[in-house]
Amino acid sequence: MSQMIKLLFCGDVVGKTGRDVLQKHLPRLRKEWNLDAVLVNGENAAHGFGISSQICKEFFALGVDAITTGNHAFDQKEIIPYISQEKRLIRPLNYPEKTPGFGFTVITTFKGFKILVVNLMARVFMQPLDDPFHAIDVLLQKNPMPQLYHAIVIDFHGEASSEKMAMGHFCDGRASLVVGTHTHIPTSDYRILTKGTGYITDLGMCGDYDSVVGMEKTVPMHKFVKQIPSLGRMQPADGPATLCAVYAEINSKTGLTEKIQQIKIDGLLKQEIL
Repeated sequence: MSQMIKLLFCGDVVGKTGRDVLQKHLPRLRKEWNLDAVLVNGENAAHGFGISSQICKEFFALGVDAITTGNHAFDQKEIIPYISQEKRLIRPLNYPEKTPGFGFTVITTFKGFKILVVNLMARVFMQPLDDPFHAIDVLLQKNPMPQLYHAIVIDFHGEASSEKMAMGHFCDGRASLVVGTHTHIPTSDYRILTKGTGYITDLGMCGDYDSVVGMEKTVPMHKFVKQIPSLGRMQPADGPATLCAVYAEINSKTGLTEKIQQIKIDGLLKQEIL
């Protein structure tokens, strides 16, 4: 009988309140749910903009196995030497070739499962990076599942839901799980695609939802109302956060997802747990 890989992928962590909700729940969830792997998008963890080496170390101490990022990957200048060496912190694969860091990493669980974790960034309403579809196609052809890995998990960081859905179908049957990040709003379309890949358009964020996508409301509201971009620097909202994630069970023999469940814990949103 095939063993199931139990995996939790947490959405974009925004500021201290997002970090706090991870600290509150991740060690307990890892133990209670017998998780094999925990992944986190951390690109907004440092006061809403980027991530620091110290925050990465704090996440790893909580039981996080790998950290993905996106367009804010390099907002903190001190992260550049760290991301160049720490393979558990990854940036989008389709950045230009000589960009510091790694576009994917391999984690090996306590049970010996090998999981390939990939970060990609979309292009619609985003930075004009290299083609993410070509980048992942080349990688998946060189790293077929389940021959080389028990599971392949992809974080597609992007704005447009259509582009994210297209990526899910493009990888269907070739990856275990494709999750969208970046919009900070959890979508309700989590499901298993036709060929067995688990999918959700956006995980949502680990942050305060009494906000504008995790940021204190005043500055972004004024920016929209007044159309003046220089009214002040946005600050992360500091109210109680919701931990938003998906839980997936992946068949270690096929690499395909057999169960996917949205998770929302604490904060303002309706609670969703196993």
